[in-house]
Amino acid sequence: MLRTEMIVPIHVLLQRHSKERPDKLAYRDQHRSVTYGELDRATKNLAGHFIELGVKPGDAVSIWLPNSVAWVEACFAVARAGAIAVPISYDATEPEAIYRLTDARCRLLITTDERAAQLSVSKPDLPDLKTTILVARGSVPGQGKRYADLLQKKSNQLPIDPDSIDAPAFIVYTSGTTGRAKGVILTLRGMLWVVAACWAPIAQLSEKDYVLSPLPLFHSYALNLSVLGILATGASEYILEKYSTADCLRLLKSEPVTFFPGVPTMFHYLLEAAGKEGPVKFPFLRLCVSAGAIMPATLNREFESKLNVPLLDGYGITETSTMVTMNWSAGGRILGSCGLPIPGVMVRIVDPRTGLDVAGGEEGELIVRGPNVMLGYHDKPAETAAALKGGWYHTGDLAKSDANGFLTITGRLKELIIRGGQNIAPAEIEEVVNAHASVLDSAVIGIAHEKLGEVPVIFVVARPGFDFNAEKLIAHCKSKLSAYKIPQAVHLIDQIPRTGSGKIMRFKLRDALPGEKRA
Repeated sequence: MLRTEMIVPIHVLLQRHSKERPDKLAYRDQHRSVTYGELDRATKNLAGHFIELGVKPGDAVSIWLPNSVAWVEACFAVARAGAIAVPISYDATEPEAIYRLTDARCRLLITTDERAAQLSVSKPDLPDLKTTILVARGSVPGQGKRYADLLQKKSNQLPIDPDSIDAPAFIVYTSGTTGRAKGVILTLRGMLWVVAACWAPIAQLSEKDYVLSPLPLFHSYALNLSVLGILATGASEYILEKYSTADCLRLLKSEPVTFFPGVPTMFHYLLEAAGKEGPVKFPFLRLCVSAGAIMPATLNREFESKLNVPLLDGYGITETSTMVTMNWSAGGRILGSCGLPIPGVMVRIVDPRTGLDVAGGEEGELIVRGPNVMLGYHDKPAETAAALKGGWYHTGDLAKSDANGFLTITGRLKELIIRGGQNIAPAEIEEVVNAHASVLDSAVIGIAHEKLGEVPVIFVVARPGFDFNAEKLIAHCKSKLSAYKIPQAVHLIDQIPRTGSGKIMRFKLRDALPGEKRA
């Protein structure tokens, strides 16, 4: 049953809960907590300060913070100011952050003193960013306003509190097969539709739940479930700054946690650690949910059997405001399948060459249509036109459906590598590697990994006359790329196999895996 009462503007949800449950815990982290009453007042005040600092309706405001209560407050305050939130991974390198800030033309940045200091020398590269930078923890002299001061100081400006839920609300960056990060434009209607059609009715997330979230909030999955889902349902949440198996086990046993979202890698680690402790009981935990990568049937079965907690998984992508399909706890499940389409979302499986629907049980490309589909890619009309055709989003993922409509993802037309739920574009790594003086050519593929699903490895053609050193190449990658994108192995090869048009034939590289040279 679709919970339409949840598909309303942010300020309506905040005011509703502030009135009905003002003293109820909304969000907490290791350092502080906020009730629904406090959250309504804080975001109203912050939105006023943002407007005083020059933020106008439709402006982009970036959130470059670690997981925290401040992250959530900032996100809702941006919405109340009528602006567009642009989340950035706190682990992003300076070049990655600058690209997102410039591409989205961000007018304001909400970040920590550490990250602000990194950008201080890059101001000429950020022409759209205003000189004032909000700093969440501490301050950089002469550079920014203190977040704590803004929370305490009353603004004289009222928030915009826009009533429209169909305007751009978020620009969430994801990597495509071209290697260029694309800003996915999402609406509040689309994001809250997923909450109202999936998390509330299927996972039965409600005001009775206490959620433990280890998910990175800049991801669309976490933004949808761990930020907006909590607000829409009136639940409470403990936000972990980073995933830690030890912390999760401790909190699942000691806190009244009823709901735990994660990615397959996290559940693998939890199962492995719990097995070493002997019998483990989570006294209040009623449900775990997984998305971000394909859940192996063996992991799902073993987790439920040994920990005696249901683990529901589904399929989602950033371009569809996360969830497309989900498994229900009732009515039977097919482990290894990603479930049924959520209410209001239509799916088809088509022949990628003809665009015609394939027969039942046959493999084809999954395409999606519904209120949760993105508006498009920011400032990328060609990519938008290629992905959105006749209202259908072409996922690039291969799938098949059984007689009852259960979908199984079987592969990808795209070349993305999914490492523990994180998307990695091979071309992005190749661009960095090819810039190294000792490299003539390179190609990246994903190889299977027991715990992470896939990890990137790189094949390199060394430049003649240069002393090639794998360790130095990896160090170069670490200076330019986020940690999860770093190649796990370096393989020297005489020539990168390519088509006549110059495209890399990645499947041929698997034959060259023996005799690897590890970094």
